[in-house]
Amino acid sequence: GSLLILLLDWVRAHVSEVDNIVQDVLQSESPPQHDRFWDAITGLVLQGRIDEARQLLAKEAAASLETRSMCRALDDLMKKMPVLNSTGSQTLTEFELKWQHWQEVCARHLQEGTFASSPPMETICQVLQGDEETLLMKKDLMATWYHFLVSRMLFTYPTVKPTELHSYAQVCLNLFSASESDPEPLDSILLAAFELDIHQVIKEFSFVSNNWWFVAHLTDLLDHCQLFQTHSLYFGANMREYLLLEYASGLFSHHSLWQLGVDYLDYCPELGRVYLELLIERIPLTTERKALKALRICEQRQMTEQVRSICKTMSMQALRNNRLGSALSWSIRAKDAAFATLISDRFLKDYCERGKFSDLDLIDNLGPAMLLSDRLTFLGKYREFHRLYNEQEFHEAARLLLSLMTARIAPGYFWFSLLLDSLPLLEQQQVRYTDVK
Repeated sequence: GSLLILLLDWVRAHVSEVDNIVQDVLQSESPPQHDRFWDAITGLVLQGRIDEARQLLAKEAAASLETRSMCRALDDLMKKMPVLNSTGSQTLTEFELKWQHWQEVCARHLQEGTFASSPPMETICQVLQGDEETLLMKKDLMATWYHFLVSRMLFTYPTVKPTELHSYAQVCLNLFSASESDPEPLDSILLAAFELDIHQVIKEFSFVSNNWWFVAHLTDLLDHCQLFQTHSLYFGANMREYLLLEYASGLFSHHSLWQLGVDYLDYCPELGRVYLELLIERIPLTTERKALKALRICEQRQMTEQVRSICKTMSMQALRNNRLGSALSWSIRAKDAAFATLISDRFLKDYCERGKFSDLDLIDNLGPAMLLSDRLTFLGKYREFHRLYNEQEFHEAARLLLSLMTARIAPGYFWFSLLLDSLPLLEQQQVRYTDVK
């Protein structure tokens, strides 16, 4: 019995034409004289808003002595209309007995011609009795066939059950849309819903939606109701996960929504991580900020290979743009020894040409990272030699320079620079190399 209550709430929430008519009527100087006064009352009745219809009808009773007795009779009919409640305080049998008696009273008023002198009131009484021709005659106040369905159920079969609704739905669609050719996509979706065919609803929505947002979220909700628990697809994922994967993949193609796609993939236990590993590598890393976001996502999920791939990509971009400091920083983060060696060589060759280092802050703060490769170690230690020399720590500078020569980690093209660096130390009054073994 509670189904009709829910359907009436649904119709009231989605069909607002009646509210617009009522508002126009109430804003007029004399509502009973308004052209659409009776349309407003009839529209409220068709949506089951009986109390509002009675309030509007009272304005006619107050304004006209001729129709006052008819207004009272119609008001009494609407007042006594049995209404289902969701509290369960009455049984369906009790309600059906009251309904049958009330319908007989409506029929008696029509037979006796109580409202014969007022066609609008007679029409409303016919609606209350559930007359199909009258309901169809007022189809312009219902706008859609499913509003017609709910109104028809309200006045003919208010105790309709969910399993019975689909048979009435198809009939109402045919009656309401007799002059139209093919049903709209929404019509097919609603028919499938009334048939309780969840998978057909999902399928129909997939055809008409321009993205996977609705079907993914609807399926997720239904899955939480355990309606997709046993429905698995051939590749291992269930329907819910498949649709979430498709929706997340679509988000990854958007320049700013791709991070939201990550969150959806996190809720796909079977294939979510696999999809994320593939999709994260396809993101165009146009800025360092975007790369850092992608990197953080991968690091949080311990995706080691993807972390290395992002760092290498950014390191290559920086190197092509001759940003050696950034390139070296990314290669260190990727723990790529070969690339760190290549960039260290660029630093050293740049020093040979210009006589000074760029990105001193980075080189001065390499720390343990300089152990990634011999060439990077040499770069870091050679820079340390310069720092000691500038601080006039000549003895320590000499020891470090000699160790760099004897360790044989300096590239061949750099030996000339090392020999030139040793000359100022040899020209000191005190020989700096005597105690170095």
